Amino acid sequence: MKLIIFDMDGTLIDSGNVISNTINYVRENLGLEPIPKEIMLQAMNDPSINSSDYFYGTEHFTDEQTKLFTEYYDEHCISDIVLYDGIKELLDELKNEYHLSVATNANSGYAKKMLEFLGILDHFSFIAGADMVTHPKPKGEMLSLVCETIGTKKECSILIGDSKKDLYAANDYGIECILVNWGFSEELSEAVETIENLKSEIKKRI
Repeated sequence: MKLIIFDMDGTLIDSGNVISNTINYVRENLGLEPIPKEIMLQAMNDPSINSSDYFYGTEHFTDEQTKLFTEYYDEHCISDIVLYDGIKELLDELKNEYHLSVATNANSGYAKKMLEFLGILDHFSFIAGADMVTHPKPKGEMLSLVCETIGTKKECSILIGDSKKDLYAANDYGIECILVNWGFSEELSEAVETIENLKSEIKKRI
């Protein structure tokens, strides 16, 4: 069967409040001012930005930052998250024709917890998270892991995401990519605007 790999945050689920609240919790404990949600989410998906430097002013994420992030996210990751309109129906339709998987820069354990809470975890054959690879998106390593685990060739696989990180990861691994514009990144000219448009593009590409 052909394989569709979905990004999670900003593609399947709207988790913007949880992500922004978690990062601002870390910033507050480090004595930093909060960053507005919209600015934060755009920066998070910008491949040219060093996230640790942008959010916390350090070259790399420190143990303290990781601890603060984890303690807040662990408690709140299923708070105030919702599926984007039409996603559940889309997955119900696709699961009979395609293998479905997730490749997310979130931790795989949290991703499973969130997808289960939203009632769609059982739609996916495999969940790949940033904790499972050395180089997460925008590198293609995670996509390689998904394809190898499921046993699907590149030519039979496609990535659906909401950011340039997804596009770069797909290009790095050498598979097709469809971007959607209902996520966290600023408007992308090549992105599809509706679930119906997405279904049409999937049928054209794979």
